[in-house]
Amino acid sequence: MSRRNEILDRAGELFSTRGFHATSMRDLAEAVGLQGGSLYAHITSKDELLFEIVNKAADAFLRQAESVPRDLSPEARLRALVRGHLEVIVRELPRAKVFFDEWRFLSDDYQRRIKGRRDAYEAHFREAIAAGIAAGLFPQQDARLASLFVLSALNWVYQWYHPGGPLGLEALSEQYADLILAALRNARPEPVAAPREGVAAESP
Repeated sequence: MSRRNEILDRAGELFSTRGFHATSMRDLAEAVGLQGGSLYAHITSKDELLFEIVNKAADAFLRQAESVPRDLSPEARLRALVRGHLEVIVRELPRAKVFFDEWRFLSDDYQRRIKGRRDAYEAHFREAIAAGIAAGLFPQQDARLASLFVLSALNWVYQWYHPGGPLGLEALSEQYADLILAALRNARPEPVAAPREGVAAESP
């Protein structure tokens, strides 16, 4: 392993356990056995490190989504996307924690780049759900809202999942896919009633 990759791995572990702001460059230098000044021969800044860790996680999520054939049925495609998402979380748990929790501490430019990648990833779920709506499989009409619901449920897994626990990846992905598909098949959103005259509509 190159020294830079070692630094990235240790930074991912420290950011995931301590948080980005609570991890100093001195902490990182000590973790990889370098003097503080020597660390800057391999990296430019802590912000750059955070971006690389978050971007690598984004790469992993996108690769999984792009590997799912688009000609699968909507339900089969969504099931494969669910499994791929959970596989990345299980395999890249420290980086996944940083991706979900610490990315907001990136500089504005880095945040824009990551948001673009997150939007591209969400589009895979939205397309599968939209195809299911078009086929009459899912009764709700808002594919974007449904995709955000699905990803919100999936993203929370990193908070409680423990490698080596009683629930392995296969069982986890199968049960999550079953729950998500059941929710999408059975959703029957009630039409939103127009506010009565003189009564302001509540904010969402």
